[in-house]
Amino acid sequence: MTFENSKYSNLLDYRKLEFHFGNVYITKQFIISELNEGIHVDFAMVSRLIGKFSEDISNDIRIGYIANRMNSYSFEPQLWLDFNNDYDFLVASAVVTYSDFGYLNSSLEKHFFKKSLKRCHSLDEAIEWMIELDELKQEINTN
Repeated sequence: MTFENSKYSNLLDYRKLEFHFGNVYITKQFIISELNEGIHVDFAMVSRLIGKFSEDISNDIRIGYIANRMNSYSFEPQLWLDFNNDYDFLVASAVVTYSDFGYLNSSLEKHFFKKSLKRCHSLDEAIEWMIELDELKQEINTN
């Protein structure tokens, strides 16, 4: 399920950024990526993404990140280490996988990410987990 087709797209204010490699949704509490089939995520792509929404993550803001992996693409697990060294605005991350292979890949990534990384089987599960994080709970109002 895409974020725009979820119940949360009607409950949360968000901004959509469209790239040739996929879409990114920025809420006040977390960022959701939905990347295209067959792309390769490398440090240059991550840096470009961060540059596009750097104004949203300035001023020592703390947010979460959800990778909604509806499509198959390659991702360098080492990026989590590089990301941890260069950026410190993420509270936690959730990876939504739709296959057993995707779940195994996210298990490998979990070893590289220094903060909490939850593997989820649905976008709703990932968003609900983010909503319950103490660091983000006061920021989110879904009533």
